[in-house]
Amino acid sequence: MAYYIIQNEPQSIPTLVDALQSWTVDILKKLAALVGDGKNLPTRKADLIEYIRRYTEGERLQTLWSRLDPVQQAAVAEVVHGPDARFNAGRFEAKYGQSPNWGENRFYNSNPSLLGVFFHGGIMPDDLRRRCRSFVPKPEPARLSLQEEIPGEWALTYKEWDQETRQQKVYQNRVPIVRCPTERGAMHDLKAVLRLIDAGKLAVSDKTHQPGAAALRTLSGLLLGGDFYDDSEYDQYDKIGPIKPFAWPLLVQAGGLAALSGKTLQLSKTGQKALGEPVEKTIAQIWRRWQKTTLIDELRRIDCIKGQNGKGKRGLTAVAGRRAAIHQALQHCPPGRWIAVNDLFRQMRATGADFEVTRDPWNLYICEPGYGNLGENHHDWKILQARYALCLLFEYAATLGLLDVAYIPPHDARLDYRDNWGADDLPFLSRYDGLLYFRINPLGAYCLGLADRYQPVAPEVSATPVLRVLPNLEIVAIGASLEPADAMLLDGYASKTSDAVWKLDQARLLEALEEGHDIAVLAELLVSLSGQPLPETVERFLEDMTRRARSLTTTGTARLVECADAVLATLIANDSRTKPFCLLAGERHLAVAIESEARFRGALRKLGYSLPK
Repeated sequence: MAYYIIQNEPQSIPTLVDALQSWTVDILKKLAALVGDGKNLPTRKADLIEYIRRYTEGERLQTLWSRLDPVQQAAVAEVVHGPDARFNAGRFEAKYGQSPNWGENRFYNSNPSLLGVFFHGGIMPDDLRRRCRSFVPKPEPARLSLQEEIPGEWALTYKEWDQETRQQKVYQNRVPIVRCPTERGAMHDLKAVLRLIDAGKLAVSDKTHQPGAAALRTLSGLLLGGDFYDDSEYDQYDKIGPIKPFAWPLLVQAGGLAALSGKTLQLSKTGQKALGEPVEKTIAQIWRRWQKTTLIDELRRIDCIKGQNGKGKRGLTAVAGRRAAIHQALQHCPPGRWIAVNDLFRQMRATGADFEVTRDPWNLYICEPGYGNLGENHHDWKILQARYALCLLFEYAATLGLLDVAYIPPHDARLDYRDNWGADDLPFLSRYDGLLYFRINPLGAYCLGLADRYQPVAPEVSATPVLRVLPNLEIVAIGASLEPADAMLLDGYASKTSDAVWKLDQARLLEALEEGHDIAVLAELLVSLSGQPLPETVERFLEDMTRRARSLTTTGTARLVECADAVLATLIANDSRTKPFCLLAGERHLAVAIESEARFRGALRKLGYSLPK
């Protein structure tokens, strides 16, 4: 297609004649043969230009347009009714799934198609563009393909060379698609993470602010249903790595709910307040603040893309712009309908709602910086933009509960990276490659500004009961086996007395509440999986546990100060200058809130005493 690309091409060309002046006599002859009858063609450049101009006058231009095939006509229509005169090849291919026929392009011998009369250097002359508007219909806008339901399986296609038949052998492996509603899990997980931080039990790196191996293990056991994938099923080479446990510490920091103190996170005043606030408002705040956070560039989570810390770092674009493009694309997705992620990507490119990850893909690479650099293969969108978007959607939007997701394991789910040098041995390019579909749920609609208020979805009731809840507080698994996530949730609230029986008891429930679990989540699960209202004894038991859980609250962290005697402790606790900042704790001790410590020390000095640091 190089015959229609000119270096340093202008932004517009006033007339067709101006455009034709840039071509050689050889190309002009070929264009003239396409528009005319092919007889008695002139040989001089000026005469050829006049010949072509004459055959594009009046109704002849419409006749030429009618000779184009449908895809070529679409190319003309997109520019005629588009924002400018330049043909956008990437946007067109995304919308129509193919490029128009420009003719043959050989280094020494180019043969343009009839489309070459309409475009010159990728630009349509202004006079042709104006005249075409009168008869070229407007193109249909790019639309998302919405689905009420999605398939239960996904076919992975493989190709192998058969030595016996000397032909490519194609076979398929069908993989179950996991459908994961995220809304209720995210609401539980946020509270659980905040309580874990409030207890001073969540450590992160003081350099990267990211959780280490110990914190990831703690979070994995705390989150409702665990992580999206269970890595215990894979060997070391095929392990996927954490998603939700990795995201939560960063999300609460970006949302201003927690800050690093040494190597441990501590709740901010906003985080302490969030423990009693409606969860949906806190999640909406986190998502808003995530748009501009610089805690992490999601591209760093694509471990196989190297060079991000070297020369490639200078070419990376600002993360805020990338997130804004994806956020805006989500705002054009109708809530409650499944959308294929590939269709979202196609829509973004087709409508110009695109974004760049780097200005210099040559300094980013897979496996090897020379042969494996991402500028060499000219397909960086699927590698860079798509993987960046998959990470943002799966690891952050879905973890926050904005998107329900449907996915398969990432292994071989996207093979578009395999033609990179040295990459064919990788099981996947990113741990997010298995994300196939997403659906904006009610929480997502609220956080994305698609709904004025949050309206939670009632839990689905199982058509075939898999649990029976007994009046004696026992929970018995019946019929079909429990989903792993449901069994894990029950293990978090109840004591397992046999392979298929759990027992609700006060000690285990209180322990679960201390770990940040919510009894309402347990009640909803029992109703949905049993298909019946809870027995009255169970309801009363859960209500009593809920009341007990709300009877005591943690309001902050305090420093315990020991006084020389009870008289001094009473004096400080009751003096008008120190009284607002401390409480008497026993006979000789004072409790001072951490956030009031500086003011307590100042008041203490006025009283004539000091407190060693």
